[in-house]
Amino acid sequence: MPSGPHQPNRVLEAVLFDWGHTLMDWVWDEELLEAGIRAGLEAVGASAERAPAVTARYRAEARLTDWEVPEEVEYEPLVRTMLAESGVDVDDEALRGYLLAEHAAWAPARRRASMSVALLDALRERGLKTGLVSNSMDPPWILLRDLEEQELAERFDAVVFSSEVGVRKTRPEIFQAALERLGVSAEQSLFVGDRLDADVRGARDVGMRTVQAMWFRAEEDEDGVQPDFRAFTQVDVLNIVRRLRGEL
Repeated sequence: MPSGPHQPNRVLEAVLFDWGHTLMDWVWDEELLEAGIRAGLEAVGASAERAPAVTARYRAEARLTDWEVPEEVEYEPLVRTMLAESGVDVDDEALRGYLLAEHAAWAPARRRASMSVALLDALRERGLKTGLVSNSMDPPWILLRDLEEQELAERFDAVVFSSEVGVRKTRPEIFQAALERLGVSAEQSLFVGDRLDADVRGARDVGMRTVQAMWFRAEEDEDGVQPDFRAFTQVDVLNIVRRLRGEL
C-alpha cells in the first residue's frame, strides 16, 4: 500500500538488490572450478599438474565450512594457504594474479539478466536510490570489476559485499551497512532477492519490505517465510515499485 498520513516512514526511497540469481544468473560448475585453479596456477608460473591437489583442498574446505555460515570466508588468505600446502608460495602481487586468472575462468558462469540495466535506470529516473547487497567470498576489488563489466556499477548508489563486512545474509549487519551508505531507513526501502532465507527473511527482519525474484529460480517455502511480493520478471519489480509509490 502507498504510505499515508498514518505511515510517514513508509515512503519508498530506495530499492536494494541481491546480485546472483537476481540481477545476474550464476551457476556452479565443477569443470570451471578446476579450470579456474589451473588458470590461477599458470598465472603464477606453477605447474597445472598441481590443480587436482588444490581442487581437492578447495572441496575439503567447502565441506568443513559449508560456506553458508553467517561469517564470510576470508578467501585471499585461504587461497594463499591452499597454494602453500601444494608447494606454491606467492607474494601479494602473485596472489592477485592468481585470483584474477581464477575468477576470469568462471566468466561463462556469470550471465547478466536481460533487463537489469533498464530496471535500475527506471528506478533511478524516479529519484530512487539503488543498492546491492551480495554474499560473495571473492574480494571486493574483483567483484567491482564484474559490476563494471556488466554495466551495473555506475547504476548503484551503494554496494556491500559480505567479503567486505565479514558476515553474510541473513545477518542484519550487512543490510544495515547498505542502508547506512544509502542514508535511508529500512522502512523506506524495498529489497529484491531470490532466496527466501538469506534475502527475504534477512531483509524482513531489519524492517524492509521484500520482493522474491523468481525469474531465474523459485525457492520453495522456507519455514513459513513469505515475501511481501513475488516478481516473475524484472518488469514486475518496476510495477511493484510503481504500486508502492501510488503510480498505479
